[in-house]
Amino acid sequence: MFAQDYDCFMSALDFRNSSDFRGMKILVAGGAGFLGSWLSEALVSVGSSVTCVDNLATGRQANISHLRTHQNFQFEELDISEGISDKHYDLIFHFASRASPEEYQQHPVETMLANSAGTRNILEAALKYNSRVVYASSSEVYGNAGMVQTPESYWGHVNPIGPRSCYDEGKRFGEALCMAYARAYNVDIRIVRIFNTYGPRIRADGTYARAASRFINQALNAEPITVYGDGSQTRSFCFVTDTIDAILRVAKSNSARGEVLNIGNPHEITILSLAHLIERLTGASHAIKYGPLPQDDPPRRCPDISKARVLLGWAPKVELEEGLVKTIKWFRDNMEPAS
Repeated sequence: MFAQDYDCFMSALDFRNSSDFRGMKILVAGGAGFLGSWLSEALVSVGSSVTCVDNLATGRQANISHLRTHQNFQFEELDISEGISDKHYDLIFHFASRASPEEYQQHPVETMLANSAGTRNILEAALKYNSRVVYASSSEVYGNAGMVQTPESYWGHVNPIGPRSCYDEGKRFGEALCMAYARAYNVDIRIVRIFNTYGPRIRADGTYARAASRFINQALNAEPITVYGDGSQTRSFCFVTDTIDAILRVAKSNSARGEVLNIGNPHEITILSLAHLIERLTGASHAIKYGPLPQDDPPRRCPDISKARVLLGWAPKVELEEGLVKTIKWFRDNMEPAS
């Protein structure tokens, strides 16, 4: 279904010629999703033996179809909140969770379980086989942050019983459980708080859509771009290759053990400015349609990545306009249906 542009995107990853992951047995939970599929592809490309598990609630077979015949890739359809296969893995990436606000609010219990019961199942496997774990947390743990740019030391300001709590409190619990296993059992844990990421394979259909992908899809389908509120709220957008590069640095760096790191782009932009930029890049000329701002939608979100710069030697390389041009091209080549 999706055309692959392997060299264009994978060549941007600094780890490409690294032998750090070669021969490792790696589990990618949520491996058919947006980030999980890119992670799986990157690891297979450097000689890892990758098992991708996904219940396909939000992941897509199309994201990994080109990997299914690779000798170093295996797919298992399962829900990690119900358990995982009893196998030895050197490294486990836990990326199995719904992530789109509209979609996870429609599935609050499943979202909580992926980050609670699912995280426990991952950690028990890691404890048994002495595996390293990278847990995908989120900038959502900061809620309506009182510090912007937001450092990892900020404890967050969230509504624990609000409509977004199934995700932000789920991620906060997952982080706490990871640190409990690290302290109690010396499990090798690394936590990445991922800020808004975009790029090829990000979903734009229905409740799965995020701001950038929804705007692109609407513009290409000659629809008004839907902005919630007045569009003055801000986000920071990181291109997928930069995010994957950072995650892999976290996975291989000894200095990242037991650490929590923000992964994102510190360039802050209003949602309305993003809409106008996508209009310009797509050549769209349709009016912007405004809708009510969702409850507990944070007014600003932007990471402080000082820690990642120091510990990983990492900073994003792809400028927003450059990344949007690549993403728009991918959408044109693989036109998502209007929704």
